[in-house]
This record gives sequence, C-alpha cells and structure tokens, in this order.
Amino acid sequence: MSEFVDIPHFFSSVYLVDFSPSLCQVARKRFDRLGWTNVKVICEDARKFRLGDYEYEPSGDLTSARSPPRYFSQKLPEHGGADLVTMSYALSMIPDYYSLTDSLVSLLAPNGVLGVVDFYVQSAADFNFRNYTGGFTGRHVNFFGRAFWRAWFDLDRVSLEPSRRDYLEYRFGTILTANSRNNALGFIPYYIWVGCRQTPFSSSSLPNEIVERIDALATESPYLAPANKQSAISALARAVEKSAPEIRSKAFDAAVQNLSANLPLPSFFYQNHHWRIYYDDRLGKHTQFSNEYIYAFTWEDSRVDERLLQLGPDDVVLAITSAGDNILSYASQGPARIHAIDLNPTQNHLLELKIASFTALPYEDFWKMFGEGKHTEFRSLLISKLSPHLSSRAFQYWLSNSEIFTSLRGRGLYDTGGSKHAIRLFRYISYAFGCRTAVRELLSAKTLNEQREIWQSKIRPALLSHAINNLVVSSEAFLWTALGVPKNQLAMIEADHANSEAVKGPTPTAKSTRAHAVWHYMVNTLDPVVEGTHIAIDNPYYHVCLAGAYSRRCHPEYLSATTYARLSQPGAFDGLRIHTDELDEVIARITPGTLTVAVVMDSMDWFDPGSPAAAQQITKLNRALRIEGRVLLRSAARAPWYIREFETYGFVGKRVGHRVPGRCIDRVNMYASCWVCVKRQNLPPPTPEMDRFGGGEVEGGFSLSGE
Repeated sequence: MSEFVDIPHFFSSVYLVDFSPSLCQVARKRFDRLGWTNVKVICEDARKFRLGDYEYEPSGDLTSARSPPRYFSQKLPEHGGADLVTMSYALSMIPDYYSLTDSLVSLLAPNGVLGVVDFYVQSAADFNFRNYTGGFTGRHVNFFGRAFWRAWFDLDRVSLEPSRRDYLEYRFGTILTANSRNNALGFIPYYIWVGCRQTPFSSSSLPNEIVERIDALATESPYLAPANKQSAISALARAVEKSAPEIRSKAFDAAVQNLSANLPLPSFFYQNHHWRIYYDDRLGKHTQFSNEYIYAFTWEDSRVDERLLQLGPDDVVLAITSAGDNILSYASQGPARIHAIDLNPTQNHLLELKIASFTALPYEDFWKMFGEGKHTEFRSLLISKLSPHLSSRAFQYWLSNSEIFTSLRGRGLYDTGGSKHAIRLFRYISYAFGCRTAVRELLSAKTLNEQREIWQSKIRPALLSHAINNLVVSSEAFLWTALGVPKNQLAMIEADHANSEAVKGPTPTAKSTRAHAVWHYMVNTLDPVVEGTHIAIDNPYYHVCLAGAYSRRCHPEYLSATTYARLSQPGAFDGLRIHTDELDEVIARITPGTLTVAVVMDSMDWFDPGSPAAAQQITKLNRALRIEGRVLLRSAARAPWYIREFETYGFVGKRVGHRVPGRCIDRVNMYASCWVCVKRQNLPPPTPEMDRFGGGEVEGGFSLSGE
C-alpha cells in the first residue's frame, strides 16, 4: 500500500489486526523502524474488533486485545467507521467467516470501501444466475482445478470453498472484481474484490428513492431536472404519465427485483460514475460477439456530423457507440445529454476506457494509448489510475486483454477487433505485390499530386485487382466479418449497381453480378478519397488503416490537445449514458418527447425491405423525439427504401449528401448517401409537445400499445 499512498500522512489512523502474537510482534518492530506512529497493531480476533474500542479511548496500550465493551450499560464512542478495510489472503483462513463478514458491515464507514484478495475455486454453476457479482470473466475453475487446489490448501487448513466469496458479495455491493491465475505458482486461482455498503448514493436512501434515481439515469426522467424547473417538470410529468405511464428502464426492473429479494444491486449501481447503464451480460444477444469488438475506430466523419448537427447545450443526443470516437466528438460540443448505444458489450468497454483515460491520465499517456495504439505500462495504469473510473465488467475485460496495448510483438489497438481482417488483408496484399514501400511513401506525400501518382502507379493495381476482389473481398463472409456489411446492405449495393450507368448505360462496362457490384463500390469509395483528401495530413480514417496508428498531425479531433483539455475537466461526461442493448429497446424506454437528435449511422440498412420492424423503430423514434427533432443516418444506397417509411410516420427526409463518381461525400466516403429526417408531426399516443405546442397527429400509423 505504501507504494501508492504516503501512509503516515494519508491516513489519520491505521489498525492492523491479527490473531497471531508472533506476527503482530514482527509488525510492531517494522512500523517502529519506519517511524509510522499512526499505525497501531492489534492482536485480536478479527470478529471481535470494534473501531470504537480504540479510536476515541484515552491514551494507553493499544497493542493488546480488550475485553468486550458493555454495550447495554454505556454509550458507544461516536466514530464514522473505517474509510478503508482490506483483507489479504485472510478470508480463506478464518473458520467462522460468516461472523467476520457480518462484523465488517458495522465496521465500514457509510462511504467506506472494502478490499479483499484471496485464493478461490468455483464452478460457473454456482454463480451464473446472479446479476450482482460484477461479471464472470475468468471466474470458472474447471473440475480438476477445483479438486486439486482444494485438497492442496486443505493441508494448510486454508479453505477455498466458494461460499466465502459468495457471502461477501451477498453482504456488500460490488464495485470492482477480477479473477486471475498466479502463473508463478502453478496457476493458482485468485480474485480481487472491491466493495461497499449495499445502499448506493447515500446511507439514508430509501428503496423507492434508490430505484427512482436509478431509473432517471437511463430514461430522461424529469426526476433529475433542476429545482428551478419544477413547473416544467409537472407539465412534463403529466404528459408522460398520460402517454406512457409504464416507461421504466431495465436498470429499474433489475433494482426492484434485487431489492425485493434482499440482494445487493448489480455492480453498475456502485460505480464512481454512472456512465454505464445496467445490462445482463448472460443474454445470448450479448454473448454472440464472443467478447470481441468489431470496430477499433469509427468510420463516420465527425467533421461532417458537427457541421450538420451543430449541437448546443439543450440537445439530448442518442447515437450508436461503435468505437466511441463519434460520441467523444459530440461530447466536446457540450450537449445536455448523450445516450450511447451498442449491443456489443465490448464496443462500450472501449468507449468506457477512452472516457476513463480522459478522466484519469495525462495527455501523453492518453495519446500513447489511442494515438499510437500501444502503451507498455497499460496494465499498471489500468490498475492504479483507470480502475476507479471503469465499470467492473469493463475493468475485467481490459485486465484480461491488456496485451492489446502492451505486447511488443503485437501491432496495437488498431490491429484488433473484427475490422482487423480488412486491415491485415491490405497488409498481406501490399507485401505480396511488393508495395509496402509505396504505402510508406503515400503516408509521407507532401502534396495531393504526389499522393495521386503513388496510388495510381503502385498501390491501386494491387488493391483493386479483379482477382483479389473475386477471391476475397466480394465474399459475404469477408464483408460481414471484416467490414461489418450485413446481407441486406450488400443487397442494396448490388441493386444500385444493377441500375447504374455501368450496367444499363448505352455502353455497359460492367455486369450485374455481386463481384462487379462490390468492385465498383470499392473503386467509387477509394479513388475519390485519394484524389480529393490528403491522407497524410487530413484523413485520419485511412491513415490509421495504412499506418496502424495516428500521427501527431493526422488524427481524429478527440485526440487533439484542445479536445483533451476540454473533456478532461471534472464533470465533462456527467451527461453521458452508455446503454448495452438493441437500439429499439433503448428508444422504447426513453421518456417521450425528450430527444433532439438521433444518430443511427447505417443501422437502417440492416432491416429487410418493407419490414414491419423498420416501421416500428421509426415509430419509436418519432415518439422519443421532440417536434423538429432530427435523425441523422447514412446508407449504402443512394435512395434507401426506408426514407419513404420515415415520411409516412411523421418525418420529412432530406438528402444532405450523396456520392457521385469521382467525388467524396466526406473523408470516409464509405456510404452512398447521407440523410437528415426531421420530425414534423406526432404519432398517437401523444408526446409531451402535443399538450404544450399543439403538434398535429398523423392519421393511422403504428400504435405503440399494440407492439
């Protein structure tokens, strides 16, 4: 502990409690030698230790155990409790661990922290039904390991039965937990656990206050509105009650379930920051991603988004997380609230890591991690600096994947995730065709003309060869795994190609096949980028693909020193909520009429054409948005079919950008069109604006009550 804090000055008092006289004597000599006068060694049964027996007693010998106080005949000393209690490999050695754990509840201060590290063995069958343990990464120990280590430790009268840890987690709220193996000693399983009292927010909070506040964190509830807006709150509350009396977050549902069963709340509710909203990581819709993110960086041009949206302090934004770069761009513009949504938990783990790094790290460390994509001291920074600002699941993920940043053989953050397959394919092609030198030349090109010459003569013939396209790039499996292109989006690309001049013009130059469609889409994507944007200086999206890292002169805006200075300020992310769920699920639980902007990227491309699911999502967006609220979307099609659906359900769609041969739609140029759909009419049931502004209703449409 002395490696992290100055013990003689950081703590007013430190009590070391142990039942072994010989160990206590060794400890006393050590502290005398160090001159730590605030450390008292107490030789006593830990179950009987009471802080009030020592903290405010007159001066005297504090090194020996005292007789139990007469609790019914004298007033206990008034003390606030211990701010920090730690147990290092002790819980497994105490036979009566129930009594000890119960005593810690009264020993801990209302805002105190309890830390435990110990050996353990446990099967997934014991814990996989619990939602309050802080995550399960690495917790399961196989049958052989359980049998061997229990027998081994039994020889020293050390008990590894899982009930010790289980009872600890039952009596306290879990802040962080991690499971690991001691590689130096035969892979002995051990855990690190940090917890607090069960009641979050304050020790005086009533159960109904707890769940209401939890619910408000996720649903734009008026519960969190400032006190000087009580009249507006009342009007909004009446409108919400009228239109959606049962809107509750999944966090609310989980809290009610746990509190009614006398269980701790899920670990999300005990975090230092309430950025991350509760989700159930056991569900198949989350586990389908195999604990891997797809995108290590975002493929939307933040500069164009900023110009189109022009966010202000009153905006409430809903956006898909992806790698989080766009979320950070929106945050730098200072909206009132941002709801970041992604079904893949690890995409949100990546966003959490970036936010924690803004909060806790100096700029140079931040740059190494997300500019260069590597940091040899990442694991140390994660444990000592970042962990207080991460949810337990995010902490577990990055602790078990720290080699992404630290491996000397690896290429760093931007060679990870599903998108790494596309980057590696380009690297292999460049090696096979002998153009790695040309790539380096392109990244150092001083002018656009120099860049164009290198591309046309050295790189394009290899990358855009028909052989590579036919064998690899146009396969549906590659497009999904490497680029995240689903089959419906691929069908849109093929349909546009089939109706293009290249196929239907007077002098056709292409066939109406998938291979030709994908090849032409790639040509219309990459050629204009090289012709019109300077990759070495002003196109970080392609720079990171080619170089595997950003440079000091070419990087996303969130990596600039100016943005870092803004977002590293206290409270910079107080308005952020990170949801791990389907877009539909989150929109349906947002209080009606509260969103001003929804950025759905290309997610609408994923729906089957004419699908009722698309109409239902548009209906929910209408319900959640205010009048004049906007939906920003991009599509692989020039005129996507679902724009008509938006116009049917209360929106006016406007194409604000489209790709034509030889010209970029933005610096990414990955999509064929960009649209802003503005809400002009409400759908029944009414949203709050209908009472306040008299917004009209659209005839017909989907009824949310019938979903």
